[in-house]
Amino acid sequence: MSFRSLNNIGGWLVFAISTTVYILTLEPTASFWDCGEFIASAFKLQVPHPPGAPFFLLVGRLFSLLAGNDLTQVAYWVNVSSAIFSGLTILFLFWTISLLAIKMYPQATPDNLTPYQTYTILASAFIGALAYTFTDSFWFSAVEAEVYAMSSFFTALVVWATFKWDLIDDEVQSNRWLIFIAYATGLSIGVHLLNLVTMPALGLLYYYKKYKNPNIYGAIVAMMGSLVIIVIVMYGVITGLPVIAGNFEIFFINSIGLPFGTGISVFIILFLGALVAGIYYSHAKNKVLLNTGLLAFAFVLIGYASYGVILVRAQYNPPINENNPNDIMRVVYYLKREQYGDRPLLFGTTFASKLVDQEKGTAYYRKNDKKGKYEIFDYKTTNKYDNNIFFPRIHSRAPGHAQLYREILQLSPDETPTMGDNLKFFFQHQLGHMYWRYFGWNFIGRESDEEGAGTLSPFASNDFIPSEIANNKGRNQLYALPLIIGLLGFFYQMFRNRNMFYVTFMIFFMTGIALIVYLNSPPVEPRERDYIYAGSFYGFAIWIGLGIMALAQLFTFERNAIIALITAITPDNKKTELTTIKNSSALRGIIGSLIVGIGVVSIMAVEGWDDHNRSNRYHSIDFARNLLNSCAPNAILFTGGDNDTFPLWYIQEVEGVRRDVRVCNLSLLGTDWYIEQMKRDTYESKALPISLVYDNFIQGTNEQIPYLQQHPNFNPSDIKLLQEKGMNLYEYFQLLKNNESVLSVDFGNFKLNTLPSKRLVIELDKKAIAKQNFVPKGLDSLMQDAIIWDLNMDELYKSDLLVLDIIATNAKNGWQRPIYFATNLSNANYMGLLEYMQQEGIAYRLMPVPIKGAKTGYVNSDLMYENLMKKFLYRELNNPNVYYSDTYRSFPMNLRKAFYKLAAQLLSEGKKDKAKEVVLKCFEILPDNPNLYDVYTPPLIDVLLQVGEVKKAEEVANTMTRRADENLAYLFEIGSNDEYKIQSNFTIIAQVASIMVENKNPNAPKYEAIYQKYVNRIER
Repeated sequence: MSFRSLNNIGGWLVFAISTTVYILTLEPTASFWDCGEFIASAFKLQVPHPPGAPFFLLVGRLFSLLAGNDLTQVAYWVNVSSAIFSGLTILFLFWTISLLAIKMYPQATPDNLTPYQTYTILASAFIGALAYTFTDSFWFSAVEAEVYAMSSFFTALVVWATFKWDLIDDEVQSNRWLIFIAYATGLSIGVHLLNLVTMPALGLLYYYKKYKNPNIYGAIVAMMGSLVIIVIVMYGVITGLPVIAGNFEIFFINSIGLPFGTGISVFIILFLGALVAGIYYSHAKNKVLLNTGLLAFAFVLIGYASYGVILVRAQYNPPINENNPNDIMRVVYYLKREQYGDRPLLFGTTFASKLVDQEKGTAYYRKNDKKGKYEIFDYKTTNKYDNNIFFPRIHSRAPGHAQLYREILQLSPDETPTMGDNLKFFFQHQLGHMYWRYFGWNFIGRESDEEGAGTLSPFASNDFIPSEIANNKGRNQLYALPLIIGLLGFFYQMFRNRNMFYVTFMIFFMTGIALIVYLNSPPVEPRERDYIYAGSFYGFAIWIGLGIMALAQLFTFERNAIIALITAITPDNKKTELTTIKNSSALRGIIGSLIVGIGVVSIMAVEGWDDHNRSNRYHSIDFARNLLNSCAPNAILFTGGDNDTFPLWYIQEVEGVRRDVRVCNLSLLGTDWYIEQMKRDTYESKALPISLVYDNFIQGTNEQIPYLQQHPNFNPSDIKLLQEKGMNLYEYFQLLKNNESVLSVDFGNFKLNTLPSKRLVIELDKKAIAKQNFVPKGLDSLMQDAIIWDLNMDELYKSDLLVLDIIATNAKNGWQRPIYFATNLSNANYMGLLEYMQQEGIAYRLMPVPIKGAKTGYVNSDLMYENLMKKFLYRELNNPNVYYSDTYRSFPMNLRKAFYKLAAQLLSEGKKDKAKEVVLKCFEILPDNPNLYDVYTPPLIDVLLQVGEVKKAEEVANTMTRRADENLAYLFEIGSNDEYKIQSNFTIIAQVASIMVENKNPNAPKYEAIYQKYVNRIER
């Protein structure tokens, strides 16, 4: 059988293996983070967060149809698409390695290989592809509906296609491959931009083929030209063309007075006309290079045209319509990802720089249908700072980041950072922590799945570490074997074929270290970001495959063959052909290298299986369902970040659960487009009660409203009265709505509306509230004529302002809508209203009745019992065979907290039997395995003791104390300065000891002794 046939069979074999692995370990529903948003957006072709992923959505929509009428299977089938595209990535990686491996043999082609060469090449491709199959980062993305799996596919496709192009000598045929590569690149833009960073590597390959005598200067020029292409695509095509179209539109509408859309139409006609004319001219004049370039550009645009989905769907304003890019101005804002701000690359500030000036930047336009023109409503503010530096790495000025920079760099509070500190952060944190640590996870070993876990040394032992770490499913010991084989391939290719080494190295470098430079990470990220650098690990997997080639020759054990290998990989003997190897030795070499390779791949598979197997994991969706079912009909539910919101979007949009509840994301509520969406009906949910109009919350208006204790527009006596008696919130919003000058204060270059009092008053219609019968008996008598409370903040952001507007307007309307806040929000999000909040599940309901001193809200035991014990779903949370990562386990923690609050409330009401039922239910659905006992567990021990479950209480106490004792002993032994881990483990020991002492448990002295052992060390 020919090499080509065997190569095809081998590729499809690794595709079958990898795809099977990914489908077996697939998450059966929408996982946390962006997956819920993407699945919901794909299912109905909606508009996700910028810059969107239209091609991904189109493919996801096709896969969602495989669910048929069973909408609960939509997420599964969209996840399957990631598994299949990941398998295709492995397929093209196999073929890429085989093409590169051929180049290790001088004068070899796919048609003249010897049997030894054939099987050595196939063995190297097989092991290299399977090694990448089981890498930690790639496997993670392969089993969920995120864009990174499909993005990796396009990277693998383009790289393979480029090497295929390299084999073709016929110029006409090879140019067709270039046009195909351009089209694939255009399509990849509709998934993710990571594919573009491979361009310098592909530019090098182009240079090496076209120029017979390449040199370093030519290679540099080729790479610089490729970087220019990246800039053209990113800033000339993706955002540049819409910007130019927008300028045409503004000119034709504002200056000439023509109807909306005229400028865009003229631009499209002129642009496409020029492109077609150029293609025709270059063809007619036989200008091959120009014709190929223009055709390639045209096919990039054809692929990029998938973004038309975003513009078309935004016109219909679907429920998920982030940024509402329904006209050219909004499309530009959307594609530029302006809501995320800018990160400096070559020159900029440090975290310690001071603001010295502000300048008006780019004008923001909006479409005014009444006037028939576009009008400027705001300008992009350009801040000017002192102490700017080159290559700014310590740039972030986000809240809390300055302190983190100082901790990482060990700077005192008043110390000014230097360029040395800047470079230290780059090498230590950005490169070390945010790249090489991830590289180590994939090819050396991973300590655990805890946030911030390091690389596991190949010599590490489990003998002297805490059981919590030793038994962690994310602890993967690879013994650095993939690294060793990869380094062997690295040097083998470096000396055997220097040109192809440079190409491979550029793939590795541009998708890894170069990305680190470009992304310029802040000191902390919301989660681990290793999946971003999967392309770099793809490059290293190529070297793992080539390392198998070197091993194959070493394992022949023929002296001449080994000498030939050594001489072949020395710089002065790059063209030396390998000696002829006897058939028996060749077989020994191939089998030996395969055994080693399969052994290494097997270790990677076995070690990674338990922490990548997401089968039977449902809590992300059960959490969403439970949160929605915590709410009364027609409720308004305020949520926080992505993980609080995206699962809710998924379950409402796809599975149709509780569409009467309006989910309101506080992190988006500061944007005008989102507020507009909240002001309209969606499914069974009516528009939110917002009194402010568009001009009050348009971008650039009321972004920040400071509290002024001494207000220049009020008499001191009036201010004193407002601050003592409180300010009527509804009346305040009427002033704000009417732009009354009494609230406006001049702050130098700009004016801001202000808050004259932090004591607020919301008047109540007691009769209207009574008719709705939602206030529990016993509390109705506590209702006053108004809610009076003090804000717990010194300034309001727009999202805070809108929350208050909704509350005040809803009260004015007779409290028609139940208002809820998720229980896992930050304390500031409750705005000082916790005494008015009743917990009914895993959400607080805002009530017109306070319970004084209820700093964490109060519990309606009847409703909460009904929800936690009868309505909520807890699928597979107690299954020890289901994997829950350290990040994932933070969500069940909130359940333990809810069960404790309910049980404690029942005890205070004298309902001991019900409290016992509740606490036992908690430990039934949330045992220590798989969801380790956490900081919310010790209070449950107290409940167990009070309801007579002494044996269970002691069992839990022993488990928690033993584990915390192990952890602290280990942390002190290694001299750890991780204050969070030290304090959390010590707190557990202190809580358990205190509970045992208070309940006069006979074993209390044992726990007290463990506590005392650490008191002095902690206090030091």
